Amino acid sequence: MTWILIIALVILMGLVLYSLIRGIVAFLQSTKIDLETGKGENVTEMQLLQNKMMFNRIKYQALAIVVVAILLAVSR
Repeated sequence: MTWILIIALVILMGLVLYSLIRGIVAFLQSTKIDLETGKGENVTEMQLLQNKMMFNRIKYQALAIVVVAILLAVSR
């Protein structure tokens, strides 16, 4: 049981990292587009992606905390 939870925790940590990196890249792209054009044509698309990735990051972090809490409960 604990091995399954540990594997789930590692997967969730990887998803958190992936979402964080994608969100940061979307932020940097929106900033770059805004600085180059000054109009912000594609900025809303990148901002939506950034918001989606940051929400996913929070969701995966919450799930990882739940898995850690279950691991702590099982270990006692």
